[in-house]
Amino acid sequence: MSIQRISVNPRLSGAVLHGGLAWLSGQVPDDRTADCAGQTRQVLAKIDALLAQSGSDKTRLLSAQIWLKDITADFAAMNEVWSEWLPEGAAPARATIQADLASPDVLVEIMLTAATGV
Repeated sequence: MSIQRISVNPRLSGAVLHGGLAWLSGQVPDDRTADCAGQTRQVLAKIDALLAQSGSDKTRLLSAQIWLKDITADFAAMNEVWSEWLPEGAAPARATIQADLASPDVLVEIMLTAATGV
C-alpha cells in the first residue's frame, strides 16, 4: 500500500493517507483575531477542505483531538460550533484538553482521523 501526503511543507503534511485512513494534522485558524467560536469555524472549514482532498468527509470521522488555550472560557463556544458542524450520528471518539498552543493568539487546534474511500 502506498502512502499519499497532501499539503506538504518542510515540517508536516496537512493529511497523510494510508490503508483507507486519513490522518489530518492539527489545524489552526488563519484569522487569529476572532473569538473561539470564530476560530473553530475557520478550523472546521480547513478540515472540510482537507477531508475532501483526502476522499473523505465529516460523516467518516473516527477520532478527534481538540486543544483549547482556555478550556474554562471556551469549551462551550467550541462545542456549540462543533455540534452545528457535525452531522447527526457521526460523532467520532474525541478528547478535548487545555494546552499552551504554538502561538498566543491561537485559541483552538483540532486534529482528526477519518476513513477514506481510497
